[in-house]
Amino acid sequence: MLKFLKRLWLIMKRPSSASMGFILLLGFIGGVIFWGGFNTSLELTNTEQFCISCHSMHDNSYEEYKDSIHYSNRSGVRATCPDCHVPRKWTDKIVRKIQASTDLWGRIVGSVDTREKFVNKRRYMAEREWKRMKANDSLVCRNCHNFKYMDFSEQAPLSARMHSTALASGKKTCIDCHKGIAHKLPDMTGVKGW
Repeated sequence: MLKFLKRLWLIMKRPSSASMGFILLLGFIGGVIFWGGFNTSLELTNTEQFCISCHSMHDNSYEEYKDSIHYSNRSGVRATCPDCHVPRKWTDKIVRKIQASTDLWGRIVGSVDTREKFVNKRRYMAEREWKRMKANDSLVCRNCHNFKYMDFSEQAPLSARMHSTALASGKKTCIDCHKGIAHKLPDMTGVKGW
């Protein structure tokens, strides 16, 4: 074994095609291991179980979500936390994960670790999420909902009129009308238009 290691060291010490090939092979294997670990970690953090693992999300947002149409409905289709809060496209997902790192900071410093703190920050958190969704044209809503596939004749008259108007104008996005669809609305007292 010692002879093998000495010989390997001599090959690595001399800049030859064999040593360069060995270095490239090690780099490739290391890259595959890193990429696999990175993607595995990314997918593990993209689950409902991960999202509700901290008690502030489990006891607040998740409890509200369980009473929503996205949790239980006649069709049996269920949207989980990542479906609504994490885009599917890889680059958008990475950007969102970086943005979400501020939520981890909030958990570390305890900014929403009690029900009272959560309720006090609800409006700030909701407005931040609405702004993000407005900016990306409600991208995560469109993972499941798409105007192209809506049958307006199957919708209630008001819904059909609003959806067809929004589609025709191109100025409205899902979050403009559907705030509070999965979580309780914050106190909007004093806000124009409420």
